[in-house]
Amino acid sequence: MPHLLAHAAVTAAATLTALLTSPVASHAADDGPPGALAPDCVHHYADRRHTTVVNDCDTPVSVTVAYSNGQWAPCRTLAPRDVATFAGYGFDGNRVIGLSACLPGAA
Repeated sequence: MPHLLAHAAVTAAATLTALLTSPVASHAADDGPPGALAPDCVHHYADRRHTTVVNDCDTPVSVTVAYSNGQWAPCRTLAPRDVATFAGYGFDGNRVIGLSACLPGAA
């Protein structure tokens, strides 16, 4: 019986650690909860080679691109009217599913 309790405690600790260090937690928004969508005034245009992001807001925004396969993308801060280029979605069935707000420098 003590073996089962020890196993349950280790499993619970590993699960909690995984949840606290997951990539979703690192996409905290500048002005919203973690994983928040980018403001509607930020637009993207995606193809296989590039994803272009345009900040049409009146204030700076920090955004990252969300891909269907979980591909990593950096967090970039764009001033009003700035344009940034991210990786495209490639040839393997991946696609851009949207933009997320993020904190610059977050892992």
